[in-house]
Amino acid sequence: MKKIFEGNRRWVAEKLAQDQEYFKKLALGQKPEYLFIGCSDSRVPANEISGTQPGEMFVHRNIANMVVHTDINMLSVLQYAIEVLKVRHVIVCGHYGCGGVMAAISDKSFGLIDNWLTNIKDVMRLHELEFLRIKTDEEKARRLVELNVIEQVRNLAKTAIVQNAMKSENPPQLHGLVYDIGEGHLIDLNWQEGDQKRFEHIYNIETVSSNGIPKVLEAKEH
Repeated sequence: MKKIFEGNRRWVAEKLAQDQEYFKKLALGQKPEYLFIGCSDSRVPANEISGTQPGEMFVHRNIANMVVHTDINMLSVLQYAIEVLKVRHVIVCGHYGCGGVMAAISDKSFGLIDNWLTNIKDVMRLHELEFLRIKTDEEKARRLVELNVIEQVRNLAKTAIVQNAMKSENPPQLHGLVYDIGEGHLIDLNWQEGDQKRFEHIYNIETVSSNGIPKVLEAKEH
């Protein structure tokens, strides 16, 4: 812990040398433009790899950057970021060499985390034919990292939180990125909102008015 406190003191001194009002300004509140949903891996610090400063990015991290619809922690962060902080961009960021993805590919048991890894195995099931065509384990792992990010962005789009936000005047934009640890670069997977529209007849949630009638039906009655 001595290292932690010494590092903190150096960091404070550096920031104050640049701006004596730095911490006073931070204490006034936050208005981040981005929500970053990333992996807990210690090599993927959200602010550093994106070049953003404290106050510019709201962050949620878990094993393998998952968006699980039963994860109240993630949903609470998502709702707060979109409805209270009014973030403009929601980013799911995976990374090559992800331990969670590697564990999901293996046939080994890791205990409690196996339940979490099932969500990644579901991504493998959805894309099984593509995986059968990939020859090496390294290529499979890299591709699963990418496919997992895409599926988690799709999961974001399915949430009532995002669907309701999409009906607002300034809806947030969804992004899927992969961080290449070996090179340091962020890669845009170019996820498009139209990718989700082919499933909207299944996942779309109609806004309900105060009397409990879907607004689409209410409009037709009038």
